[in-house]
Amino acid sequence: MSRTFEEAREWVRLGTRLLAGAADADEAVLGAPSALPGWTRKHVVAHVAANADALGNLVHWAATGEPTPMYASPQERAAGIEKGAVLPAAELTAWLRDSARRLEAAMAALGADQWQAPVVTAQGRTVPATELPWMRSREVCVHAVDLGTGVSFADLPAGFLAALCADVVGRRAAGRGPALVLTATDADARWELPGTGEAVEVAGALHELTAYLTGRPGSPTTGDGRPAPALGPWL
Repeated sequence: MSRTFEEAREWVRLGTRLLAGAADADEAVLGAPSALPGWTRKHVVAHVAANADALGNLVHWAATGEPTPMYASPQERAAGIEKGAVLPAAELTAWLRDSARRLEAAMAALGADQWQAPVVTAQGRTVPATELPWMRSREVCVHAVDLGTGVSFADLPAGFLAALCADVVGRRAAGRGPALVLTATDADARWELPGTGEAVEVAGALHELTAYLTGRPGSPTTGDGRPAPALGPWL
């Protein structure tokens, strides 16, 4: 589904509010397991805070023309998450809030030409800086759900969910998963995902399809009522 630059900017703000609210908790709550295997809620918060700082590097790249990678290395990225995961809850949530504010201020300062500047993502893709709000909106919105404190995909805007489904289908199309035809039962949205075997019809509410495509717990079913086929990693 198509999305606009301004929509992505608004989804960043919405997701940031949801995430900050969900992360505003004590040591016991943040130290508990998240919905992501092997990660506590502190790991999730540290990951999103570090992501804001990393995207800030790309904003700096767009603003100045000086190549500034998101992370110096994958090892640095992992080490930052582990370091953040052992911070006291108050320090960790302060990092989350402050990094989000810095990123928002830096993006707000970009001019029209700077938004068109090419930057390179952590995956090695060269994209215009206009993609940065969409990248950030995915982080804050999806990980607000991953905290497992009550936010669900059903709490996110339909436009964001449709855009995310389209994005994930595009990424999965390069893999070797099952061929699927996905239909949202509560929206005018349908996606065809190429893959192995005869295409399986999968239907469900838009938020269920989003959860399913991103590898989160969801309950879409096939045309004959069976659970949808298992999918590999999204990213």
